Amino acid sequence: LRFAICDLRFAIDLLLSDSDFYLTSSTFSPLLFFSHQTNKPIMVRSLVFGVALASQSAISLAFVPPSSTNAVIGRSTIVCNEATTTSGNLLDSVLSIFKEDESSSSSTPNNNKGGKFLMAQSLLLSLINEEQCFSTVEGAQKFADSCTTDIVYEDCYEPQPIVGRAAVAEHLRTRALARTNGGKDAGFRIDKISDGSTACGFAWTWTSSSLEGLRGTTFVELNSSNQIQYVREIPEPLYKPGDLILDVLKAVTADATIKPPPEYTPRTPKKANEVAKYLFNDVQGADPDEGMRFFDESIIYRDFNYEEVLRGKAEVRKFIEDFSFPGITFATQRFDDGVAATCFTWEVVLEGAPEGSEIKGISFYEVNPDTGLITYVRDVPESAIKPAPLGKLARQFRPAVGVFRPVAIDSREGGI
Repeated sequence: LRFAICDLRFAIDLLLSDSDFYLTSSTFSPLLFFSHQTNKPIMVRSLVFGVALASQSAISLAFVPPSSTNAVIGRSTIVCNEATTTSGNLLDSVLSIFKEDESSSSSTPNNNKGGKFLMAQSLLLSLINEEQCFSTVEGAQKFADSCTTDIVYEDCYEPQPIVGRAAVAEHLRTRALARTNGGKDAGFRIDKISDGSTACGFAWTWTSSSLEGLRGTTFVELNSSNQIQYVREIPEPLYKPGDLILDVLKAVTADATIKPPPEYTPRTPKKANEVAKYLFNDVQGADPDEGMRFFDESIIYRDFNYEEVLRGKAEVRKFIEDFSFPGITFATQRFDDGVAATCFTWEVVLEGAPEGSEIKGISFYEVNPDTGLITYVRDVPESAIKPAPLGKLARQFRPAVGVFRPVAIDSREGGI
């Protein structure tokens, strides 16, 4: 009943307010954005939405058995559970009201993304910022509750993927306990996040009080029921080899066959995920000038094989040309559907290398929404040894921040 009253109160506040704000429902995990202003029909639908949520909450409290996993009422569980009937539930019916009106009213609230509600992004923001899923034991369980039973979690710090909801819950709980280590303050900061709906990625930093340390990138994919079905997470390597990695890769592919450049049809995509697909799936290995025209003059490029950040098109061009040689392929695997920013997974395939020696990685691209040009990149490869020796020692020595020499909080703009 308390949840129902809370939802009704938010709905009434929404009806009376004349400004834009985020409505957080205790039974619907994502942060739903309603731009109602003076549009009465939208205001009424918003109120109906709140009443429906309140009703659903009250019904759930009254009829869900305590032993059922669905009985856990929280911000990260209800929306992620598969429907138990083929006809849908009350929430689905109410959501359809908004979907049906998107094409008929240009003033319909759309979370600023062309009418598409950003389910993956919103779910992750709720789990990370509200539930603290990566820094508390309770939050770890909330994350697991939002997963499929056969979730595959590739924590590339670990030797093998973690498979299954129970195993993921235990893995995240164990890490949270290790980081807090008897009460220490351990935080998790999102530096950048893509605007994906079916999948989403984010750049992150471990924090503790006035310090920040380990950085990395995570890619998360949802299924058709909005449950988390796949995760790849890669922390930065503490030892950054620089150009030594380039020498190693060239040595492995020394006998590679020189192939003609691939043919492609020139295009000019503007959405972040489409730009990344074009560069990697169409243009890779072809004309360098075609790829470089998609980078903004002010591009900031962070590749975690290197200590220093690349700035400007000249430095980025040299970097891309250095890694363009016979026998190396960056094979993409999974993309999100981000528009202003995108995250995707890949693996480095080396001609002549033993089978199974592929190097996994994640990239995060951010574009200028007006020009479609890339303004920020973060690449992070997995370590060849798992767990990486230096990374393991750092987590034992300074578990809250995960590095030997943390820096002052917010001293690296955007987590750079």
